Amino acid sequence: MLLDGEDWASKFRTFQTEAWRLETLPQYLVPQEADEFAAFKAGARFPGPYEDSWTEMVRTSKVGRVHVLTQPLSDYLRFEFERYYQHQAPAGEDIRILDVTDRPNPLPDVQDFWMFDRSAVVLMHYQPDGKQISREVYEGDTALFIEYQRIAVAASVPFLEYVAR
Repeated sequence: MLLDGEDWASKFRTFQTEAWRLETLPQYLVPQEADEFAAFKAGARFPGPYEDSWTEMVRTSKVGRVHVLTQPLSDYLRFEFERYYQHQAPAGEDIRILDVTDRPNPLPDVQDFWMFDRSAVVLMHYQPDGKQISREVYEGDTALFIEYQRIAVAASVPFLEYVAR
């Protein structure tokens, strides 16, 4: 089943214990970010902290992610770090970085996904350039995704620790 619109938004309003994301791409082309990303590449910066519906949610809910990446960081990753991660991590989102520049990726060929309450998985489908194609509700057993989460968290470091290096 493909997930969009209100059905997608409701996943973030109705989870009970945890929303967790695996990110594997160096770039995500999101239409809503296009102007800010272009401004960032032209030199704009995003001082903070700021408040929005996402930071409000992460202050009161358990939300986490691991982003798998390699150095050098893409323009988009530098944007994502400054525009989002540097504000969301202090607000309470458990953002972690799995840098596989100088080591094997412990999750090769695992695609992006969101997992809600460890009982529902949404597969995130992208074109090679990072443009989202669709979101698909995974109908199988979530045990493999729980294991992916365990591996990703164990092999990563907190975002704020990563950027302090």
